[in-house]
Amino acid sequence: MYDPFITLLAATAITIVLLVLFWPRRGLVPRWHRERRMTKRVLSEDTLKHIYNCELEGRHPSMESIAGASNISLNETADLFAQMEADQLVQVKEGNIHLTANGREAALHIIRAHRLWERYLAEETGFGEEAWHEQADLWEHSLTPAAADSLSAQLGHPRYDPHGDPIPTANGAIEDHGGQPLTKSTAESTVRIVHLEDEPKVVYAQLVAEGLHLGQVIRIIESTPKRVRFWTNGNEHVLAPIVASNISVLPLTRREAGEGDDEIGQARLSSLEIGETAEVVAISHASRGAARRRLLDLGILPGTMITAETRSPSGDPTAYIIRDALIALRQKQAQRIKVRRTEVQA
Repeated sequence: MYDPFITLLAATAITIVLLVLFWPRRGLVPRWHRERRMTKRVLSEDTLKHIYNCELEGRHPSMESIAGASNISLNETADLFAQMEADQLVQVKEGNIHLTANGREAALHIIRAHRLWERYLAEETGFGEEAWHEQADLWEHSLTPAAADSLSAQLGHPRYDPHGDPIPTANGAIEDHGGQPLTKSTAESTVRIVHLEDEPKVVYAQLVAEGLHLGQVIRIIESTPKRVRFWTNGNEHVLAPIVASNISVLPLTRREAGEGDDEIGQARLSSLEIGETAEVVAISHASRGAARRRLLDLGILPGTMITAETRSPSGDPTAYIIRDALIALRQKQAQRIKVRRTEVQA
């Protein structure tokens, strides 16, 4: 028997299901289409980056290398490449894959977005250097050209990311750091770090653990096929050539050389013994963003006198007298404060 109430319930249920599925923007089907388009766009932009980097390094990208870089199957890669050809982003010439003019422009935008995000993360957030690259990978695809221009202006239009990679300008111009691998430097030479390669992650993690950063001055002690030995931060460091090749350096300018290389042997606050006093020379460039601002807020400026007062039973942190206040600093923080030891007058 026909029941109007049951019919109404059924019609209502069908309406609700249709709304859930097809409601503009928020329905499951529109969201699925958006996510599908986003996934294709992300894959396309990642492929553009891969091809650009291959061309920059003098290598020929292949369908296999694209599949490996994007972590997709060869069949999916073939479909993706066909669509990118149709969109006039890539082309095949003499059997090799190349970017078109449109493809190069798109590749430079996504590279610009990535490096601006890394600079933002380094300067304005509390993310550690080991997280910059991965976080930038997540956010680069959401940055429009207009948003990239705005972020660049907010950061003061930086030329390089925190690893020393050049940030393309809005019109695609790039100013390379001009450095050469540390392994090509000769013994007894003094150089400055201008780039730290952040891939692979395991190698970059080792460079970070060594306390290396952009702008750092190092003196080469030994450079052989077995090891590279150098002096910086008041310590001797030894790296395997395969690791040292991820560091790019430039010789000191005449002005820098004329000013001496005191930075190489400069003491760090962390090296002070209890009761010892030192004068702040500078905060290391390795201290960025919120961490740097906190040190400045504590009054740690060039010329400030600091005394190591007491150390915790575990050895970290250490309490220092800074501008008549007792402040506890972790060893990692104190390591990034350059000081000049001094004698306290009675």
